[in-house]
Amino acid sequence: MYVVWGSTYLAIRIAVETLPPLLSAGIRFVLASGILAAILAVRGGVRRLRVSVRQFLAAGLVGSLLLAFGNGVVVFAEADPPGGPVPSGVAALLVALVPLLVVVMRAASGDRPGVKTFAGVLVGFGGLAGLVWFSGRTGEVPVVGAFIVLGAATCWATGSFASKYLPLPADPFVATVYESLVGGSVLLLGGVLSGEPLSGWDVSARSWAALAYLVIAGSLVAFTAYVWLLQSAPISLTATYAYVNPVVAVALGALFVAEPITPAIIASGAVIIAGVALVVSTERR
Repeated sequence: MYVVWGSTYLAIRIAVETLPPLLSAGIRFVLASGILAAILAVRGGVRRLRVSVRQFLAAGLVGSLLLAFGNGVVVFAEADPPGGPVPSGVAALLVALVPLLVVVMRAASGDRPGVKTFAGVLVGFGGLAGLVWFSGRTGEVPVVGAFIVLGAATCWATGSFASKYLPLPADPFVATVYESLVGGSVLLLGGVLSGEPLSGWDVSARSWAALAYLVIAGSLVAFTAYVWLLQSAPISLTATYAYVNPVVAVALGALFVAEPITPAIIASGAVIIAGVALVVSTERR
């Protein structure tokens, strides 16, 4: 998750150069769901994929929040939202706020995180304010796109938080199949309803390669690992990916697609990552 998810922001940026954003994201997750289902059926029989209606609905809700309204909206923000696309590295920095949003949700549900945890939340959101303020004034980061990504991060945090309380399938790999299937289907429907073209695509070889990488590495490997961790490890440990991914994403974006790394992005990003690191390290203790 540390390495692969950090690179998916660049892969998304390359994929949407010539692919429709919502439809390509939907294809990614539906394909990943089918491949994983086939692997599970071969290894454990079709009966391994059987779930109750409640489990299917729970997996569908989590998949919609994580993949359709979380990842899918990030894809849209990196493509061509109002005000211009968000650089892949900046998108990763904004998504890094997910652990901080989870803390806010915990507090709202009656949990009482410690003082250092809340301090980390304040530091992280201070970095967010600085990133939007300074970069927005200079035009380095489109403000509308930044808030779209922040909305996507909120959906991802909601799905991650809710997954602890929903009757998901006991087998995390089976849960991944249905989460990816429903999330991908919602994205395909969104692409159709938004008027994305269903045919006549003039797709470059590098966009196809990026989509293949997203299906195999981003979904089959990393997302499956994430679902397993949500069910098998403390969410504070799982959330550690959030302060590694942005560093990988910013570096790859600058190296391969010449995304700018400005002082405002460096300073604000460092503050965001420091806040996330403080929250995660405090919660692990």
